[in-house]
Amino acid sequence: MQYDHVLVLTTCASEDQAAQIAEALVTTNAAACCNIIKDVRSLFIWQGKLEDDREVLLLTKTTTASFPKVRDTILKLHSYDVAEIIAVPIVDGSDDYLRWVKEQTSKK
Repeated sequence: MQYDHVLVLTTCASEDQAAQIAEALVTTNAAACCNIIKDVRSLFIWQGKLEDDREVLLLTKTTTASFPKVRDTILKLHSYDVAEIIAVPIVDGSDDYLRWVKEQTSKK
C-alpha cells in the first residue's frame, strides 16, 4: 500500500540545530510543519560504546513525494556522522490537515 503522507523523525544535537533544519524544511516547502521536542534521552551503541545522550527530537510532516527533499536537507544541515532520518507512513488523519500538508508541500 502506498501512503501519500509521512512523519519524519530526526534526533538533533541541539534545539538550535533542530530549528535551523525545521526552518529550512518549512521555508522551502519540503515540509508543512515541524515540531521540536526538547530533552529527549537517547541510549544507543556508537562505535562499540554505550551512549546516553540528551537530544532534541524533530518531527516533520510532509508528503511521500517531498521526502527526498526533506532527507537531503537534513543530511546537508545535520552535524551527526549518521543522522537519524526515519519516515513513518501516516495511514490516516484529519482530511483537512492532510490536505493542508499536501498544499504546503506542493508550493513552488
